[in-house]
Amino acid sequence: TAGPKKGPMMKYFHSWSGGKDSTAAIILDHIHGLPPSRIVFCEVMYDRKNGISGELPEHIDFVKNVAIPKFTEWGFTVDLITAETDYLENFFHVISKSRNGNNGKMRGFPLSGRCTINRDCKLKPIHDYYKRNGLKPSEYTQYVGIAIDEPERLERLRGTNKVSLLERYGYTEKMALELCREHGLLSPTYQFTSRGGCWFCPNQRLSEMAHLKESWPDLWAELERLDNVEGRVTKGFKYGETFAQVARRVEQWIRNRDLVEQQLSLFDKPERSEHQ
Repeated sequence: TAGPKKGPMMKYFHSWSGGKDSTAAIILDHIHGLPPSRIVFCEVMYDRKNGISGELPEHIDFVKNVAIPKFTEWGFTVDLITAETDYLENFFHVISKSRNGNNGKMRGFPLSGRCTINRDCKLKPIHDYYKRNGLKPSEYTQYVGIAIDEPERLERLRGTNKVSLLERYGYTEKMALELCREHGLLSPTYQFTSRGGCWFCPNQRLSEMAHLKESWPDLWAELERLDNVEGRVTKGFKYGETFAQVARRVEQWIRNRDLVEQQLSLFDKPERSEHQ
């Protein structure tokens, strides 16, 4: 067995989103009694001034009121961080250095596939967290939630300071989900989606946006309000479609779902007895 490493003591951190894979990594850390590590959760904010999270309400409730207390009970330290900016500041940011004649206009909705919110509200505060603690990448190991059935993502870890505990212990995505469920640490969002993300994300499926519209109408109304703001660089919300166009498709999705459910319910009704 190799002796202790010379030089600065290696530190371990979990990059935790609250999703099944990164949560399963923490559970595996706990089960296998690995060296002490800290958990870092970055909460993306929609409106910092009014305390409106960019996380779905049921997910951030799970993070703060279910998962964090459990991790603390297990002996982990959880650092909850946020950016100094939020979605609304990004949306209303006025362009001043444009080469395309957009000076004086607002950014508006983030572009699908080129999300400035992920850059400014998630990646930057995480980078600043390590910098603030005086840690260089060579001085710490970052645990990330990537399963063994994601080979391309795992390959990108090679040569970095990032390590997948799911790979180390042979866990697929399905196994990770079951591990979380066994420990009562599966986010309620998995009842209607297989992915995590902000409630304003343009990359959501129609089914996810339907959930937002039906379960959190106040948040849906925020997107409708922003869609009516004039002076934006682009009117697009989702790959060239305006929010109004996407909203119509969501409404059609809901109607189709309800129609299918009504048709299925007809087959579920018990046949009337000839004696009734």
